[in-house]
Amino acid sequence: MEPSAREPLVRKLSSSYRTFPEGISKRLDKEYLRSLHNKRLYLAVFAAVLGNFSFGFALVYTSPVIPALQAHPNPALRLDQHKASWFGSVFTLGAAAGGLSAMLLNDRLGRKLSIMFSAVPSAVGYALLAGAQGIEMLLLGRVLTGYAGGLTSASIPVYISEISHPGVRGMLGACPQIMAVLGSLILYALGKYPRLLLDWRWLAVAGEVPVLAMILLLCFMPNSPRFLLSQGKEDEALQSLCWLRGKDTDYGREYEQIKDSVRKQSRRVSCAEIKDPFIYKPLLIAVGMRFLQQLSGVTCVLVYLQSIFKKTAVILKPEYDAALVGLVRLFSVAIAAVSMDKAGRKILLFVSAGVMLASNLTMGLYIHFMPSSQNGTIANGTLVSSAKPPAEPINYITLIPLLATMFFIMGYAMGWGPITWLLMSEILPLKARGVASGLCVVVSWLTAFTLTQFFLRVVEAFGLEVPFLFFAVICAGNILFTGCCVPETKGRSLEQIEAFFRTGRRSFMR
Repeated sequence: MEPSAREPLVRKLSSSYRTFPEGISKRLDKEYLRSLHNKRLYLAVFAAVLGNFSFGFALVYTSPVIPALQAHPNPALRLDQHKASWFGSVFTLGAAAGGLSAMLLNDRLGRKLSIMFSAVPSAVGYALLAGAQGIEMLLLGRVLTGYAGGLTSASIPVYISEISHPGVRGMLGACPQIMAVLGSLILYALGKYPRLLLDWRWLAVAGEVPVLAMILLLCFMPNSPRFLLSQGKEDEALQSLCWLRGKDTDYGREYEQIKDSVRKQSRRVSCAEIKDPFIYKPLLIAVGMRFLQQLSGVTCVLVYLQSIFKKTAVILKPEYDAALVGLVRLFSVAIAAVSMDKAGRKILLFVSAGVMLASNLTMGLYIHFMPSSQNGTIANGTLVSSAKPPAEPINYITLIPLLATMFFIMGYAMGWGPITWLLMSEILPLKARGVASGLCVVVSWLTAFTLTQFFLRVVEAFGLEVPFLFFAVICAGNILFTGCCVPETKGRSLEQIEAFFRTGRRSFMR
């Protein structure tokens, strides 16, 4: 659109934006949302969340690969228990490094280019895994794919929230989690099921496909209008919003709202501004949610799922456990996606934390009170022991830990999984969004790494019930944190959310 043609429309809409009474403004907002054409918006979101598909694929790559490498005939590639532990956990360190990089790249390159940049370490990492000749190449490949995952974890939610409008932002905000779960399910299918079975090297080659598709599609997608305005690129920002909303819609009014919000903020947050409640309150909420999310035990449960099931003698074949949990996650995230913009964020967070609390408490009490002959506990044994308990008649009471785990994953996937990422991108102010989202990712993955490293030690020293009872206490804290600290953002524009934190007036959130 030429500047000469754009200016009369923008001036007219700018005047309307400033002078409409609140009631008329709300009515126009609803009419505007009904008039939008979302096909291009959905395409842009799909292109971005292919990065989350790759992240989910890479995260669980070790599940079918570790058993294969433990029995590998080549000593240079054979994994013992110590090497296997590092092969699995080093991914989280790479993800933390990716989060650190996002603190710089999100504001320097922009959200879209940061996602595209992640394709480089991801592609190199998969190539190293596919052609590995020793443990060093395997570990480096895991670090690089983890780095790419950490970078996309910080960039994709921000990109989606900034290109989406309030009517669909909740649903689209759940898409990264859906695609990550789908990536994990595809990995399980390719690595474990006979009809699709791939060698561990070919699994790494398969991981290159979503990476290449992502970078090709993103070449044709626009950058975030908010980021472009923060860089002073007004024409590009207007063209981007026009592409996302449709040229026949009243996108100019939304453009003026975004522009007015960006105009009130400097380009980058300074150290002195961190003391401003407008900055530190949403930052503390976002970081606190990421911290509590990991302390609830989800990463430990997913990483040691098969071992936990063996320890509790669950009636389930090992080759089906991860896929079954993955299906539950996918189903639950889908429920969150369709209900987030209707029920609201807070109610789903309350339900999610309550279900996780009940599940962890059930698991801890079951392990504590059930006799060792029924819960599978082996005296002086470890969680990763490969020793098989003696064959015993089937006892259906061992379905309790299976059901408790399934409900825990369901509760997590309905709220504290996708909503923490969505709220992070919604409540953080524009000037701090790039840096703060990277900080959230760093906190999240460092917490995950610490928990996964100490989990086995706690189990060996105190028993398996102790971490689950600890996770239950944390989930109770999640309920209190949600009630006291988390604002409801359903149906609110990013500008209204920023105005709420800037002024403290709840009228902006009504």
